[in-house]
Amino acid sequence: MVKLQLTTEDDLHIVITRRFAAAPELVYRAHTEPKLIRQWMLGPEGWTMPSCVCDARPGGAFRYEWTNPKFGSFHITGEFRALQPYSRIEHVERMFLPERTPDNHVVTRFEADGAATLMTMRMTLPDAEARAKMLATGMEHGLEASYARLEAVS
Repeated sequence: MVKLQLTTEDDLHIVITRRFAAAPELVYRAHTEPKLIRQWMLGPEGWTMPSCVCDARPGGAFRYEWTNPKFGSFHITGEFRALQPYSRIEHVERMFLPERTPDNHVVTRFEADGAATLMTMRMTLPDAEARAKMLATGMEHGLEASYARLEAVS
């Protein structure tokens, strides 16, 4: 499948797209079911997810924690705003690196593309500085490693 594509829009937005060789239902479920999330959302090699809580419903919360013997640990928390099964997830998230980052509003869409799924994630950050810091975390490398695992899971 096509590798991850990361683009920016104005000073506030990051858009990530990727195709998966799986139906939208499977890719959506991999983003909402803790058992599946723990299999793929690990970033680069060497990271583990010792804690994964995901209450995927409007108003539900999530908390994911990662650890790496060389780099330490961090976590992310958030709340789901809206979910349309198999097609759209809207949530707000913040990372603790260990300092708390500003809230990031995320809308992820899952669209059938033949036998595949086109996933588009649009992140809205509060300002240009927050967007620059997000990009500087190496998120593109971590996402691509995670999505390669997701391809195998789905």
